[in-house]
Amino acid sequence: MTKVFRADQVGSLLRPPELLAARAARAEDLPAIEDRVIADALQKQRAIGLDIVTDGEMRRASWLADMAAAVDGFGPARLILDWKGPGGGAEATHASAVIAKLRKVRKLTGHEVPFLQKSAGAPFKMTVPAPSNFMVASYTAGVTDKIYPTHADLLSDLTEIVRDEVEWLVKEGVDYIQFDAPYYSHYLDPQAREQFRAKGLDPDRELTAAIEGDNVALRAGHRTGTTMALHVCRGNNRSRWYTEGGYDAIAEKLFGQLEVDTFLLEYDTERSGGFEPLRSVPRGKQVVLGLITTKDAKLESIDELRRRIDEAARFVPLENLSISPQCGFASTAAGNLLTADEQWRKLELVVETARKVWG
Repeated sequence: MTKVFRADQVGSLLRPPELLAARAARAEDLPAIEDRVIADALQKQRAIGLDIVTDGEMRRASWLADMAAAVDGFGPARLILDWKGPGGGAEATHASAVIAKLRKVRKLTGHEVPFLQKSAGAPFKMTVPAPSNFMVASYTAGVTDKIYPTHADLLSDLTEIVRDEVEWLVKEGVDYIQFDAPYYSHYLDPQAREQFRAKGLDPDRELTAAIEGDNVALRAGHRTGTTMALHVCRGNNRSRWYTEGGYDAIAEKLFGQLEVDTFLLEYDTERSGGFEPLRSVPRGKQVVLGLITTKDAKLESIDELRRRIDEAARFVPLENLSISPQCGFASTAAGNLLTADEQWRKLELVVETARKVWG
């Protein structure tokens, strides 16, 4: 039986200016600065009362950067996405293309876990990119297909890389392992689904393959006491997003077939649709409602949050619900368009709402 975390969070936190400056300057004392700002962030999270803490992903350039840093075979070519929101437009993601046979040279999170083990002072979460992300983000026609003829060929190697990581994290006693999987939103967005078809790909078949690949890696974490979770959003970079649409098109497969304990789901705006697709979540699985936006500073009303939780409870029992922000505050190091004080107020609101709803 895994522990239930009512006041949850997705993972990333805004980087303090001193950390951004030190990284830009390639400062010799960067590791010490990282340790200091992470320790401060951990203390704030404990003081707020969050049920699970993170290092804010502050040692990373982005939520998925450690894959390319820890695995040989990635190159400079990048996927171009049509970002929506503040300053939107066509722009490259932080994902690198696969240009050679993949070979894991170190643990993705090996430079992050030891500090949390000694400093977290509370249950802590480690986030890793789901293998399925890279079928969309890193498979470049004319390059990747020379090494991996099909998406399935690439996914097989990616799955083994992440499976090995999960197995290690479990052995290290990590409380909560979260797969970040924003690219699942490509299977629910009508425009993105058409883009699959234009490439000669069936989006529903691709979705099935993605789930099967992620499940292989997830199974390495199945043991009593480790929470295995998956987070789905629609993109999060400088308060922007790249896909839109409700979970309807993927709910039956995603919720019914993915072998996780917990789903963290974006639900902060109408872009995410209604709660009706949650009826496909199997009994006993946890759903973390991402009701509080990290994309702007406006503070949500507790009364409205409680109303929306009650609405979701029509489809998932209240005992199987929790609350979090819809995504991280800094999926990339530059962060979203709000201040650190505004970030902490959002997280305080998570805790306050959770305590009022669940006690």
